[in-house]
Amino acid sequence: MSISENVKAYHEKMFPGYDSSLAKTDPEFIELFDNFAFDEVVNNDDLDDKTRFLAILATLLGCQGIDEFKAMLTGAYHFGVTPIEMKEIVYQGTAYLGIGRAYPFLHAVNDFCKAHDFALPLESQSTTTPDTRLQAGAKAQLDIFGESMRDYYKKGADDAKHINVWLTDNCFGDYYTRGGLNYKQREMITFCFLAAQGGCEPQLTSHAAANIGLGNDKAFLMKVISQCLPYIGYPRSLNAMNCVRKANGE
Repeated sequence: MSISENVKAYHEKMFPGYDSSLAKTDPEFIELFDNFAFDEVVNNDDLDDKTRFLAILATLLGCQGIDEFKAMLTGAYHFGVTPIEMKEIVYQGTAYLGIGRAYPFLHAVNDFCKAHDFALPLESQSTTTPDTRLQAGAKAQLDIFGESMRDYYKKGADDAKHINVWLTDNCFGDYYTRGGLNYKQREMITFCFLAAQGGCEPQLTSHAAANIGLGNDKAFLMKVISQCLPYIGYPRSLNAMNCVRKANGE
């Protein structure tokens, strides 16, 4: 099996001393995938390793890759992603994927924490109360999306206005206001949730625009998509690239 030296070095950083069983049962597959994902892809651009792994974890949550997510928690940890950041990815993912898809990933992070002797629950990251979450969420929407989102929770058709309130007080007030990740990181992981989930291109375009507005520019988002491509494949990656171009006014 011809595994590049770059792959061997990168794999050892992710999983020190790990001996893959697939290297024995599927050596040709491992040669193809590892040489691509852990050499050609990771050396394609200058995205830092921590950001790469924040994006990969969010992408695996979005595409429901629970087994790979469990494996990559170890790699992410060795590249600087903290248990709090792991938890925040899953917490925020609940707003975009629903508890039905987030639930097993929450347990995966808890199992990781227990295995590495991190006491649970982790330090609280909440910054709002039931009385402040609506206004805090409205401020977050305004900070991230700009004037188009001012008083968003007051708008909408009568039969959908409550959803706009929930988007403000729950999605943004409960989650975006939390510590552990900043706005730029939260918008990046949201972009990854939507790209990996598929079928959310209008929302993906909107969040691509929000990323760009926060400073996660087109070049950055293209790097994120490229680094996540091995985990979600070409169709959803190409769709995500089109959404970025549209958000960038192309």
